[in-house]
Amino acid sequence: MKRVPPAPRPRARRATRTADSASGAGTGRRGAGAVAPERFDPGCTRCPRLAAFLAAARVSHPGYHARPVPAFGVARPGLLVIGLAPGFHGANRTGRPFTGDYAGVLLYATLHAHGFASRAVADDPADGLELHDCRITNAARCVPPANKPLPAEVRSCAGYLAADLAAVREGGVLLVLGRVSHEATLRALGLRPRDFPFAHGAEHSLPDGRRLLASYHCSRYNTQTGVLTPAMFDAVVGRARDLLDGR
Repeated sequence: MKRVPPAPRPRARRATRTADSASGAGTGRRGAGAVAPERFDPGCTRCPRLAAFLAAARVSHPGYHARPVPAFGVARPGLLVIGLAPGFHGANRTGRPFTGDYAGVLLYATLHAHGFASRAVADDPADGLELHDCRITNAARCVPPANKPLPAEVRSCAGYLAADLAAVREGGVLLVLGRVSHEATLRALGLRPRDFPFAHGAEHSLPDGRRLLASYHCSRYNTQTGVLTPAMFDAVVGRARDLLDGR
């Protein structure tokens, strides 16, 4: 795996504690411009375009969740996986990140292989799947048209992401899937993306002592075109396991 030398540490301040019932957010050092953690709102409609898209989805697909999707996993994880946004027929349908869509096939199979998930297949929220020392979230909580959230929509969810980031325990690992999630994560921490460049397999030491690992997103397009292979993704998740196990 390619490792990027640690960037110079920007000035940082101690994060405040938040009472997030979904994430159990804790404390940690953040950059001076860090986003304040915010309690997840399952009825959030602050983005007009996404709210209208979800309202239409509830009409066209009445059995779908079609609302903001909460994070999934343990409250104080060692590993936080940050995706982009819910898929229309995946998390937007089931209400659980990466559940019921193609991107979740590789994600959950690989998490299971490294002991982070109780089973390799995630097709329904009632399937009994549990995560071990792991939590999965998205940079944007609502499904966007054409699977492409606008920058302003990602920023609107920054407080929710900040709460999930604050919940990661000391010495934990942040695994970002794709450049948008990578940059959203760094901005939520008050860090500059240019100081922590994105590349598949990149590894960065953050000012708070946690590690940031980057991977191409495990989307259908990336996996079917060979941009991301199972071996490439396995190497990144395996590195997260090694870091958490002190290897």
